[in-house]
Amino acid sequence: MPAPLRLAILLSGSGRTLENLLEWIAAGRLSATIETVISSRSDVRGVAIARRAGLSTHVLPSSGKPLADWSREIFDACRAAKPDLVVMAGFLQLVEIPADFTGRVINIHPALLPAFGGKGFHGMHVHRAVLDRGCTVSGCTVHLVDNEYDHGRILLQKTVPVLPDDTPDSLAARVFAAECQALPEAIMQLAARRQP
Repeated sequence: MPAPLRLAILLSGSGRTLENLLEWIAAGRLSATIETVISSRSDVRGVAIARRAGLSTHVLPSSGKPLADWSREIFDACRAAKPDLVVMAGFLQLVEIPADFTGRVINIHPALLPAFGGKGFHGMHVHRAVLDRGCTVSGCTVHLVDNEYDHGRILLQKTVPVLPDDTPDSLAARVFAAECQALPEAIMQLAARRQP
């Protein structure tokens, strides 16, 4: 078996994606360890989940700091944990990716990029836009992160149908179920590529 992939998790909200990864790891379905969790907000469920799981947890709000300084803070905390991969798991802010992390930061987005991506397209905003457009399919995308919102190379996508009676909530639930499969699968694919 390959050595477990060391992960750093960035989050800004409920921590459902962190919870999902912890479940996959605990069940032996994902060969990974979560070395640190970094949140852009202190008052979120994701921080409580990380602390309850005994994970090293940092709260680093942007609070008016220049983007370059805040990004350096985030990646200094990542470096200290020595991760193989940084996973944005509901992390809602743009950061600058330093050279030593290029190709080592991934994000999960609740739509089929390049559609419905970019600044402001997160959470229910995405699902409302999909329904307003009249799409018949939606899904999720795991992609490499660069210095633009939802822009880096696509690694994996999963589709779900958009049903005639869908609401943003019902579509969000179906997309999140796909995300719960897509992100661990993408992490496993990246781990496999690292092996000699």
